[in-house]
This record gives sequence, structure tokens and C-alpha cells, in this order.
Amino acid sequence: MAGGQPQDLPVVIIGAGPVGLAAAAHLHEQGMAFLVLEAGTEIAASVRQWAHVVLFSPWRYNIDAAARRLLDAAGWAAPDDEALPTGAQLVEDYLQPLAKLPVIAAYLRFGARVVAMSRVAVDRVRTDGRVDQPFIVRLADGTDVTASAVIDASGTWRTPNPLGLNGLPAHGEAELADLIDHALPDVLGADRDAHAGRHTVVVGAGHSAANTLLDLARLADVTPGTRITWAVRGGSVQRAFGGEDADELPARGALGSGLRALVDTGKVTLVAAFGVHTVRRNGGGIDVVAADGRTITADRVASATGFRPDHGIAAELRLDLDPILGCTRTLADLIDPNEHSCGTVEPHGYRELSQPEPNYYAVGMKSYGRAPTFLMATGYEQVRSIAAALAGDFDAADDVQLDLPETGVCGSNLAAEAASRDIAARFRLEEDVPAKLAAATMALLPTSASTSDAVRAATAEINLDPEIALRIATLTEQPGALPSVTGLISLAPAAGGACCS
Repeated sequence: MAGGQPQDLPVVIIGAGPVGLAAAAHLHEQGMAFLVLEAGTEIAASVRQWAHVVLFSPWRYNIDAAARRLLDAAGWAAPDDEALPTGAQLVEDYLQPLAKLPVIAAYLRFGARVVAMSRVAVDRVRTDGRVDQPFIVRLADGTDVTASAVIDASGTWRTPNPLGLNGLPAHGEAELADLIDHALPDVLGADRDAHAGRHTVVVGAGHSAANTLLDLARLADVTPGTRITWAVRGGSVQRAFGGEDADELPARGALGSGLRALVDTGKVTLVAAFGVHTVRRNGGGIDVVAADGRTITADRVASATGFRPDHGIAAELRLDLDPILGCTRTLADLIDPNEHSCGTVEPHGYRELSQPEPNYYAVGMKSYGRAPTFLMATGYEQVRSIAAALAGDFDAADDVQLDLPETGVCGSNLAAEAASRDIAARFRLEEDVPAKLAAATMALLPTSASTSDAVRAATAEINLDPEIALRIATLTEQPGALPSVTGLISLAPAAGGACCS
């Protein structure tokens, strides 16, 4: 471990969720002292907020290896590796038994909300002797905890992205908080009454949005008057459909297939290229207004726009954060959704997560910043590598192994691009014309009487021959069929990332 601070000081872990508890298990195996600080009154407080959701990854991806070894030694009845747990089952069948093990439970402190961190006797400016000083972790009640290292596994659940198109809250968003649910409301359970027989607008294009849309559709099947609108910022929702049958996780692929079916059958009204600018109260409901003035009037909004990290507690530490994502600069190159569309990431560990502040690491969801492709298995390998590095076993720390299931998204993107090129060649057009037609059509769909009308309007917008435009749209479907929404968007450029957490 870097620095000359006493080695009997614990490694402080912030957060008792899946990755925080995995960090505790690995530090225990390394023979290192640790202390888990949990802000809530029980473990996995954030997971409990989406307890009703079925994970798309089976148990074998959701159980940390060191945690499994500890549980097995205690006679744990392990779940079926291939079964899909809910959030509640993740807590009840895995995390609670883990947290109750004496080697973990003795070092868990609840109601311990971290508000700031620094080094003993030095501020962020001082360099001389800095790494020899222990960390000071200050709690909300004023208690100072001294630590040899800090692993921040506090996550991002409490800092969701706002509705606003530009990353700022939409005008009126704070005032209408009573009508805006954040990601994954329990529309079939605790939140049923707020959505049954009402009109809900879901904003976002990741897996959280997909789960909510599918649950709302189930609610609509049994509750007359339940209406669903799906508003997305981009001109295409192809990425939201994911790899479907090509996904190595069938449940993740089924999310996309189910979502596509909802759009095709009209159970969900898709409004594309809708960047939220303003929300305002309309009687007992809400008006959602786009930057271009289009307005959706509904009873409630489910905001599934993703999450962002809050590094405020580390303001007195020396961090070098990527200016786009808010993660370490090295990791940003591997996970930037502007560059990577597959939803996979190269193996990475303590080196990629290191900061200029030695022995401080943000892990789990927080390590990804604003990137939406995190999986629990990634966090487990992160903390395994970090625990080995803190123990001085750098061979093990550098031996990072990460076997994640492919999403199939890249293949579907390549297929769409190839189809666009083939169609362009057939009609002797520039290669990007079919994609431009698709994007323009998607933007005009909300104000058009039909898809064909939207195609005609888009044709005029991009100065394309109307007959060629309709023939292109028809080519994306069965011979002789009118163009459907999903037929067109298969050619539109992808926009935005899909969450894999």
C-alpha cells in the first residue's frame, strides 16, 4: 500500500450494496482490516428501491467469487446459477446472508453517511508528505473515521439525471416533483394506483425505460384507460431494442424484442426526437414540452434518463476525472458511449481506477460516471483487483479477468449500416440518404397522421424524390407492405446509450 500510514488502520468502504460488500469479502480474504459505512439503516438501500425488477443477468453473474467462498463455507444454500433473480431476491437470498456473516457483520456501520474526505493534517494543496498521511472520512454526525484507503461504492442511484435535454433540469421540474417518478417505479405494485387508468409518459431509452414500459403495458392489459407514451431524445430507438435474439443474455434481448412489439402494435406511442425543455402543471396532470414546442399532456412522467456520479464528498482529494463522463480518464477511453455501442468493456482493475490521490478508488456504478453500460460482474472484478493491490499482490491485481455476455448490439448496428448502403446503391443515392430519411421521418412522426405522411414530409425536408422515398421505406418491410415505425428506424443512426445495470 502506498504511503507510510499505520497498516492497522482499516480500508473504509462507502456503501453496503453488492459491490461494497464484495469489496469487504475480498479484503477479508486478503487479511486486511476494513470498515463498511452505510448511510441507510440496512444494506443494499438502493437495490431495495427496485426490488420488483427482474435482473436480465442470471445468478452466476451476480454473485461475487470471494463472497461465494465465504457463504459456501458457512453452509449457504446457493440459488440456481441460471435463474434470474429480482432485486428483492438479490437482497434476501444473497446480500443479507453475506452481510450477516460474522466476518462482515462486525465491520458494518449503519446510519453512517459520509459527507467529506481528506488526509490527516493536510488539505488538497499540500504535497509534501501527503501520501504518508491517513485518510479522514467525516460522517454527517461529525464523527471522523481514519482510514488507510477508501473504496467508494456509494453508487449513483441517489443522483439521477434530470429530464432536461441539455443535462440541466427541465424548467419546472423541481416544482412538479410530485408528478415525476424517477427510474423504475413499481407500476404493478406499490405505485400501481398512480398509473392505473392514467396516461404515463416514459422519458429515456435504456433498460430502465424498457422495464417500465413493459410493466405499464401489462398494467394496461388489465386496467382500461391506461395509456403509455414513450418519449426519446434521439431520432432513432434502434439501440433501445438492443441485440434481441443476438444477445447472449436472453432476458436482456427479450427486453428489446418486447419493446419493439409494443411499438409495432401501438400499445406504446413512440415520440422520437423529443428533448424535454419544460414541464408545467395542467390541472391534476402535467404538460411535457419539447424544445421545439411539441407538447405531451399526461397524468404522470417516469424519468428514466440515467444517472450521474456525485464526487462532492471527495472535493478535498486529488481526482483526475474525465471531463465528459466523470470517471477516471483511463477508464473513459474504454466505456465512452460516444465511441462504444456494444455494451461491453475491456477488463480493467486498480490501474484504470487509480487517481492522483493514492489508495482512493471509486468503484461499481460510480466508477462508470455517466456511462450507462455497467454490470455487477464488472464491479466485482474491480474490487478483487483493488483488494489485491492494497495487499501488495500486484501480480494478482494485474491479472484482471472479465467475461461479460455480448449484447449483440454491434452486429445489429453493422447490419443496419449495410442495409442503408445497399439501398443507397440501388437508387444511386449518397450513402447517408436512407439514414437521413429515417431520422427525419422519426422526428416528424409525432405530428403526422400516418407513417406514410411522415415519410412524405421528411422527403421534402431532405429534398428527395417522393416516389424513391416511399420505395425506400417499403423496402425495409415485407414486399408490398406500408412502412412501419420500426422498419424505418432500423436505418436511422443510433442515439444514446442503453443502461445495463
